[in-house]
Amino acid sequence: MRTFIRQLRPALVALAVFTVLLGVVYPMLTTLIGQVAFGDKADGSLVRRDGQVVGSELIGQSFTSPQYFHSRPSAAGTGYDGAASSGSNLGPLSPDFLAAVDERVAEYRAVNGLSDDVLVPVDAVTASSSGLDPHISVANARLQAARVARVRGLEVDVVLALVGEHTDGRTFGLLGEPGVNVLMLNLALDDLSAAG
Repeated sequence: MRTFIRQLRPALVALAVFTVLLGVVYPMLTTLIGQVAFGDKADGSLVRRDGQVVGSELIGQSFTSPQYFHSRPSAAGTGYDGAASSGSNLGPLSPDFLAAVDERVAEYRAVNGLSDDVLVPVDAVTASSSGLDPHISVANARLQAARVARVRGLEVDVVLALVGEHTDGRTFGLLGEPGVNVLMLNLALDDLSAAG
C-alpha cells in the first residue's frame, strides 16, 4: 500500500500543477496576449453603428432586401448560424444539389433582372465550406449592382465604385481570389444614402 501512495502522490501533484498551468494560466495568458495585441480581432471583428453591434467582418449574414447586396447561400443551420457551421454534404453530382443550384440560378436571375444567357457566378448559388463566408466574388457584386442602384435611385457607376472600394485583395497578394465583404458594402450604401 505504501508503494501505491508513494506513486499516487506525485501523480496527483502533477495533475494539480498541469491543471493550473494548462487549465488556468495558459488560457489567461493567451487571452491577455490576444486582447492586447489583437483586441478587435480577438473580440470577433465586430462592426458597430451608433453603439450597436450590426455584425462581424468575419461572419456573413443574410441580406434579402432588394436595396442590399445579397450574400452567398449558407448551409450553416438556418443560415449563417455560427453554432452550426458546415457546408452541405451533397456531392457535385447529387440530384438534390443540382436541383438546389438550378433553383438558386433561376431565383438569382429573376431577382437581378438577368436574361437566361447571363452566366451566374458559382458563389451566388453555392454555399461556402463553412457556410459563414462574409464575402462574395467581384463578379457576383457587379451583377447585383444594377438592381441595388435602381432600387436606391443611384447611378450604377456610383454603386460599382463602392464595390471597388470594398473589394479585398488576395491574402498575402497571392492566395485566394479578391472578394467583396457584403456587410461592409451594404453599410457603405446606407452611409451614402444617409449623406445624400
